Amino acid sequence: MKTKCSTLKMSELKITLRRANSNDLLEMQKLFVDTIKAICCDDYTQAQIEVWTSTIDNKQRWRDKLVSQYFLVAEVDSEIVGFASLENDNCLDLMYVHKNYQRKGVAKALYSAIEKEAILRNSVELKSDVSETARPFFEKMGFRINSLQINVISEVEIQNYKMVKPL
Repeated sequence: MKTKCSTLKMSELKITLRRANSNDLLEMQKLFVDTIKAICCDDYTQAQIEVWTSTIDNKQRWRDKLVSQYFLVAEVDSEIVGFASLENDNCLDLMYVHKNYQRKGVAKALYSAIEKEAILRNSVELKSDVSETARPFFEKMGFRINSLQINVISEVEIQNYKMVKPL
């Protein structure tokens, strides 16, 4: 049986962006975990994925981000299929797209809205800490690697990239 997303063509996909709110938090956290587990497994080990996804356990951190950052959700047929956030006017902090909506224009729609907001806030560059999995997308959006970084969460090393794009 085909899943709903596999029968959709990009031209049929109506993506709606809106500001996130506290009622979205649980659905966003589920999307975060499911996406990492399904999409990042070729680039990260099981141990890395487990510690990365365990960051949802810090509920207060997520609530604080939702309140303090410019936070958008992408919806298709009233279902959250992605989210992104802008921190301090020039940092794309979070951007995740539902595992079933990869390569359907959701990330590009979210990214474009975040970039537009950064420009409205007079930012001269946009920066982000980007996973190995997301790096090709960010490069297509005009980002360049500034440096490689190794993060340690619960004694597990996770590699990502500090990337930057002039606006």
